[in-house]
Amino acid sequence: MQSSALFLMSCQNALAKKKGKPAVWPLVPIYDVSVYCDLGLEPSWVLKQVQFLQRCGESCGVPLVVLKSPLYQDFIKNFGERRAISIPWWTLKEDGHKSTMPRNCTIDYKVNVIAKYVRWHLLGYRKYQRLREADLKGHEMHMGFGAEETRRCKENPNPLFINKFPLVEMGLKRADNYAYIKDVWGLSTRASACTFCPYHRNYFFQFLKENEPEQFAHVVHIDELLRDKTPKPPMDSDLFISRSRKRLVDLCPADCNDAEYFDYHGQQIWNGF
Repeated sequence: MQSSALFLMSCQNALAKKKGKPAVWPLVPIYDVSVYCDLGLEPSWVLKQVQFLQRCGESCGVPLVVLKSPLYQDFIKNFGERRAISIPWWTLKEDGHKSTMPRNCTIDYKVNVIAKYVRWHLLGYRKYQRLREADLKGHEMHMGFGAEETRRCKENPNPLFINKFPLVEMGLKRADNYAYIKDVWGLSTRASACTFCPYHRNYFFQFLKENEPEQFAHVVHIDELLRDKTPKPPMDSDLFISRSRKRLVDLCPADCNDAEYFDYHGQQIWNGF
């Protein structure tokens, strides 16, 4: 939802430029390229939103590239067999101690994938070639973080990029971005995240169970892997997808009464998490 708003603002600016008018969103450039990383298992609405954005980008001259990034496939293949990517699973020890795993999935399967695409495919570097002086912090990477996510706004460790957060600078929150996309472009949007992301509320899993049973079955399979296999290296905690630290099939209606909503013209809109 947030990144979609940023992309569509760029499209709106591109249309304004074609008509010889000033930018509608001065803090948002006409992007050279926007990138969506397909992580292998996301709700059906995500693909529909990406396809909508691609059509808008094609008509406005703002390219959107889809990169395959096999987070889901790699986890299914590797967990319990060899070291797997660290996803922020909820943990629980026998003594009741609760914690979370480190979160490396975004860096490894989004940020680094995009960085490699820019370096090898857009800038034309060869393997082991050193960066040109002009490319050192010479490129802006705009992130679709809303104003409520300022804690996530950090410097980019990659020597190519300077991070920018236009939505934060404009003070636009998730509800504002939803309203912009709906009112200007006619699209109802929800958040984009892997279906097995531990940051989902329990309501999300109930929604999948009732509306996307095939997706729910895939997530339950991952939950069963967490239950039945020992991670490498071994841990002294049980791992869970649900923040309630229950298996998904054991969640009850009371557990799932935790959906997050925001107001849109007097309607309560579920944010997709």
